Amino acid sequence: MNCPAFQDEPPDRQHLTSYDERHFITYLRLLDAAEEGASWQEVVQVIFGIDPKREPKRARRVHDSHLARAQWMTHTGYAYLLRPPLQ
Repeated sequence: MNCPAFQDEPPDRQHLTSYDERHFITYLRLLDAAEEGASWQEVVQVIFGIDPKREPKRARRVHDSHLARAQWMTHTGYAYLLRPPLQ
């Protein structure tokens, strides 16, 4: 199962974005894979459908940037989910 349409790097914002909302499952899958010690090459192939042998630089950038954003979500971004909606 691949993730929804993705950019090579998620938006680098200090607030939750619609991109983040579309990729919650992707972020969770990345965090689970990191916790299990899966290789980044396997992860990027399974989650993003990128062949790391054919596109090694892009594959690494996609993996690392999305994992960093997933980690941001666990430390900071989640707080935006807890805020009441703006009226």
